[in-house]
Amino acid sequence: MTLAPDGTLATTTPGLVVEAVSHAFGPEPVLAKISFALPAGKVGCLIGPSGCGKSTLLAMIGGLVQPDQGRIVHGFARPAFAFQDPCLLPWRDARKNIAFGLKALPMRASERLARADALLRVVGLSEDDGDKFPHALSGGMRQRVALARALAIEPDLLLLDEPFSALDVGLRRQMQALVQRLIDARGLTTVLVTHDLAEAVRMADRVFVLSPRPAHVAAMHDIAVPHAARDDGFVHAEVGRLLADPATAAALSVEPESPR
Repeated sequence: MTLAPDGTLATTTPGLVVEAVSHAFGPEPVLAKISFALPAGKVGCLIGPSGCGKSTLLAMIGGLVQPDQGRIVHGFARPAFAFQDPCLLPWRDARKNIAFGLKALPMRASERLARADALLRVVGLSEDDGDKFPHALSGGMRQRVALARALAIEPDLLLLDEPFSALDVGLRRQMQALVQRLIDARGLTTVLVTHDLAEAVRMADRVFVLSPRPAHVAAMHDIAVPHAARDDGFVHAEVGRLLADPATAAALSVEPESPR
């Protein structure tokens, strides 16, 4: 899927296209003619300064907000969100939190709970953890439950809004690796919002750098190296390469290094 030079949809290949999307909250413009494309099965990352509209754009992709102008085109039927705040229901244990979204589907309660038990194992939790209420779970465990809840509906589009930013460095890396394995195993088209350029480099196939508001796409970078080969040395070097681009450095308010 590509965009024509005028920003219009050029093909009908399955995937995601954001076409000349603009949006405002009251008199204040937030997004200004944003256009980009992400092929199906790939991971795209939205990165930009705080308040530039990344989360608003993610909500539009998931159908929660309608743009004032432009359009978002995709054929995905089951988008699922995971947020920085796990948003678990405190009166339900972990297993029933995972199964909660399945109540909208024609499934028996026993089937919902069986799927939840399977997903507990997928995200590295035990059946005993499934009996615990959110207050008894660590921050990393709550994020795993939230991820399992998103996966429970078997989504074809996974939307991640800074789901690792509240975790410490070691746990963040573990969760990044877990999510990447699940994305790769399921071939999930994924859009990730982050403030962390290293996280974008580690996880994304395509990075979209948004400017300060009213946001536009200031730069786009493809990262073709397989995820399994992105060790710390590669990530460090690739972050440096991206920040050497003046448009990226300006959008992220980073001074590019001068050549030596």
